[in-house]
Amino acid sequence: MTRRLKASGGSALSCKVSRRDRSVSECRGRLTDSVTGHRVNLWLAAIDSASGVLTLGGPADGEVLGRWRDTLVALYGLVPVRVQGAQSMMQWVRQGRMLRLTWRIERGTTIVSVSLVDGHVLDAWGARRQTLPPS
Repeated sequence: MTRRLKASGGSALSCKVSRRDRSVSECRGRLTDSVTGHRVNLWLAAIDSASGVLTLGGPADGEVLGRWRDTLVALYGLVPVRVQGAQSMMQWVRQGRMLRLTWRIERGTTIVSVSLVDGHVLDAWGARRQTLPPS
């Protein structure tokens, strides 16, 4: 993944292994949107090297938000926008995976993120943790 990030004008992926559970890593990096040139932060929670949660996001303008939203709607269908406080979101769930587009205004800047949560990876990790003796 680091090779792909660097090839796209992004940064190397920096990962830290959890002290409590060595099978869990948190990784961060940056990439460049190939269409808009917009810099995007990447955050990844990996379990046994499989992505459990992957989030792309950061400050963006209305064009970036619109393009991400239009792309997701074209691929997965129109879903209602849900609003909770100052935050809005659209969410798609398919075959044990959840994709969520979230946006909010923070100090006059639009903050946008897209998260992919793999329920299969998280469920397997949770089941395995339940069978382990308490530490």
